[in-house]
Amino acid sequence: MTPYERARFVRAHTEILAPPLVPEVKLHLAHEALPIWQKTEEELGEIGLPPPFWAFAWAGGQALARHVLDHPALVRGKRVVDLASGSGLVGIAALKAGAKEVLAADIDLFAVAAMEINAALNGVAPRITSDNLLAHAAPRVDVILVGDLFYEQSLAATCFAWLTAAREEGATVFIGDPGRSYLPKDKLVSIATYAVPVTRDLEDAEIKKTSVWRLA
Repeated sequence: MTPYERARFVRAHTEILAPPLVPEVKLHLAHEALPIWQKTEEELGEIGLPPPFWAFAWAGGQALARHVLDHPALVRGKRVVDLASGSGLVGIAALKAGAKEVLAADIDLFAVAAMEINAALNGVAPRITSDNLLAHAAPRVDVILVGDLFYEQSLAATCFAWLTAAREEGATVFIGDPGRSYLPKDKLVSIATYAVPVTRDLEDAEIKKTSVWRLA
């Protein structure tokens, strides 16, 4: 599938909506999980794919984006990485808050298409990559933002080791998380908590208590 076809798919199966906690940002989002999940599998001719994470404003990302917009000094004038960016919500928020530059990374090529569309919709221009940043040393940046990535054990372990190494190289790390099973809370400092509206299609509640954490 070409980049043009992926972009067309994103536009065809989403609507322009504002995440409930972040009305300043508009995104192409899906109303329901199952239809777009099935459409993605049909389009790629593959069954058993992971959910189309890019099509939803996940609780961790909403909380982190809200926190960045409310506390712009965290990113203003700084080089930022938005890891596993999905829809691009957090990276877009960082640029709106005054980040000098944002690298938005996601290995899903549909997410890349969604990020490009959503960035243009919001009048910002992050650098976008499909490279697996976790496979290499972290780029030298000032801030790393991670929204809702600690839902699977091996991924969480890999991600946390990568973030720890990045912190040792001088990056400040902020994580938005609604209580996923593999978040190492004992190594983090909670700096804010939000009640985030989410979809019942994806979560076990309509409101998720979601914290923003700093890597200690």
